[in-house]
Amino acid sequence: MAANIPDTQLFEYAGRVRGQTVLITGAAKGLGREAAVAFGRYGANIVIGDIDVESAEETVSEVKKVGGDAVAKHCNVLEYDQQAALFQFALSKYGRIDVVIPNAGVTEIASLTTVRLNEQGLPTKPNLKTVEINLISVLYTTQLAAYYLAKNENEGSLKTLVLIGSMGSIAGIPGAPLYSSSKHAIIGLMRSIKDEFGVKGLRVATVCPWFADTAIVPTAMKVLLAGIPFVPTTRVAAAFVRAATDADTESNGAAYTLPDEREVYRIPHTSLNEGVYKMINDRVKRLKSFGQSIITFVALVKLFARSPLTKLLIGAAVGYKAYQIAVSRGLV
Repeated sequence: MAANIPDTQLFEYAGRVRGQTVLITGAAKGLGREAAVAFGRYGANIVIGDIDVESAEETVSEVKKVGGDAVAKHCNVLEYDQQAALFQFALSKYGRIDVVIPNAGVTEIASLTTVRLNEQGLPTKPNLKTVEINLISVLYTTQLAAYYLAKNENEGSLKTLVLIGSMGSIAGIPGAPLYSSSKHAIIGLMRSIKDEFGVKGLRVATVCPWFADTAIVPTAMKVLLAGIPFVPTTRVAAAFVRAATDADTESNGAAYTLPDEREVYRIPHTSLNEGVYKMINDRVKRLKSFGQSIITFVALVKLFARSPLTKLLIGAAVGYKAYQIAVSRGLV
């Protein structure tokens, strides 16, 4: 069930990460660095992928100061091959990958609705770099994580993918349609892969913070938000750790939200289906069930389909069966 998690409980299960490998992108600075250090404090091995290698090496030093081990490698998350190389680098260094956090992200780089015109007075192609970094690169990481986490046969491995959303994943941010849509997609991604991950013994969760005082928040935005408390970066980093280590069986598919300056609020996957989405979800479930019934029925009759007459009769039967199922489920 949905619940507040006070700061004193965010590291409740952190001991589970000791000796395990956490791969995190965009950890040269900001929340990524805070998270890397937090994991390192509990004995994790950290693999950092970032385009800013110099700053990433500083993060490595910070992790080692608190008792963890860490390495860094140049990685442009927009390049799939570089991400794949990062995962192989992690394996070569530590022999396992247990937690993956695609943390690299940006805010609104360009306006979608302020249209620039070309020399002919026609709209120019929009700059979608925000979506490319916040979503496309995350899809690359997710695919690699699904493969490497499933290959991990170490007993006690957390086998967890922690996605990074924001409050823009839940409530659209005026003036930031590209950022908001990319972060909405992160929740959709989690909800879509949750069940498949669960079957494979993997977990997925999303951390959704309100504005934190990091470089990703433009100065103009900080001025606009003057007087409104920011979320402490230490709490966001602690939420990363909680999301990765949570032992609650209902935590797969959960969103760990930080909607204001107060404690973390965990929303389980079941609650994400409620509210305005409940009716739609119920209808989707009925359609899925209806579709599966048709698929099963067709598969069975194919076993007996031989002559043209049989095929004709089967076609009529399938149509009638589809109608019966639709009526029984209130779809017609």
